[in-house]
Amino acid sequence: MPVFKFREDRPTLIGVVHLPPLPGSIRYGGLDISTIIDFAVRNAKTLDEAGFDAVILENFNDYPFEARVRRPETIASMAIIAREVIKAVTVPVGINLLRNSGPEATAIAIIVGASFIRSNAYCETVVSSEGILEPVAREVLETMGRLNSKITVLADIFVKHASPLHRQTIEDVAKDCIERALADALIVTGPRTGEPPDPLLVRRVVKAVGAKVLVGSGITPNNVNDYRDAHGFIVGTYLKDEEGQIDVVKARNMVNAVKNLAR
Repeated sequence: MPVFKFREDRPTLIGVVHLPPLPGSIRYGGLDISTIIDFAVRNAKTLDEAGFDAVILENFNDYPFEARVRRPETIASMAIIAREVIKAVTVPVGINLLRNSGPEATAIAIIVGASFIRSNAYCETVVSSEGILEPVAREVLETMGRLNSKITVLADIFVKHASPLHRQTIEDVAKDCIERALADALIVTGPRTGEPPDPLLVRRVVKAVGAKVLVGSGITPNNVNDYRDAHGFIVGTYLKDEEGQIDVVKARNMVNAVKNLAR
């Protein structure tokens, strides 16, 4: 499987596949796992063929979420799905196991051959509708150590759908996340799914750290130019059609918009 690397010629573009409800989630309706795999593979291939640099799988429809995924059937399902997607695409594949299951996502990623994870509360304590989310950086790194492997960690700061339980500035959190929690890159989001962050906030984080910074919500071809300072974008909501599938025209439009930001 390809190693996840940031592009140097333009911002890196990661497309999100929002999976149907998985076994073990409260909204799981009995959909056969092979049907979910087919959905994931088809949509991931659409992103790959459109020119995205990476794909991330997310259990987006498992809401209401647990703070950490503990049900073995959910973890097993994500592993099987991820393995099949990895075999079907040519780009790096990542995993985000909501709400804050970074260690579990890390184990899945290493075992099935994925390249990176996204962690919503990697280095700070936040309060959310799922309860208090505690930082998982140490557990993620311990999991890598036990499995004798290293994958890339994309860490949210001031994550959407949550509020930090501290009085630190976003710059202080960004520095701690890189310097003390050893994240590989940071993600800045708007307040909710599909809503973009303040461009000034992104610029502040980029200026504060020497690491890569991605915008993790609300990006479309119409506003991507506002975030030229960012090193990458994670795009999900914009890409979907009314049935939750990746729209190939939207995917290509997003790729073309980012290519126009060539450095």
